[in-house]
Amino acid sequence: MVEFEGLLELAKMGDKEALMKLIEMYRPLLINYSMICGRFDEDLYYEQVHTMIRCVYKFTK
Repeated sequence: MVEFEGLLELAKMGDKEALMKLIEMYRPLLINYSMICGRFDEDLYYEQVHTMIRCVYKFTK
């Protein structure tokens, strides 16, 4: 988990590469929760990515 925490801290400080790595780590989960009636909903996926980004910036230890 040290890698995750390090990426989180870097992303909070504005490191876009770290933020992209975090999104990639959770991409399968985000895709899974973007399915409606067995179909992928792109708008829902991007809304979840946006929410994840906001949460990264709000996260505090």
